[in-house]
Amino acid sequence: MRKVLVSVVGLGMCAVLFSGCASSYPVGSLYTNLKLPVNVTDNVHKASPKVGTAECQSILALVATGDCSIETAMRNGGITKVYHCDWEVENILGIIGKYKITVYGE
Repeated sequence: MRKVLVSVVGLGMCAVLFSGCASSYPVGSLYTNLKLPVNVTDNVHKASPKVGTAECQSILALVATGDCSIETAMRNGGITKVYHCDWEVENILGIIGKYKITVYGE
């Protein structure tokens, strides 16, 4: 009976770890650390004199807090005209996730 239980739990864990889910960014089963573009305007060729960021976090994929909106990042950087945005993601074992949006503009 113990072998059956261990086998069922093991198969269940494999199914969770290796199941394929569609995502808007690449996901690592154990660790994810990415920098991705979000938005580009026709002003991307200009130097960005101002930078603003906004952050949020997730714990155990059960609780998520923060404000990662472009609007908040603009307000934090004193930006009125957006040139482009980048998005950073760091997630460790699905336990702790950190998300950050960076807005460049004037």
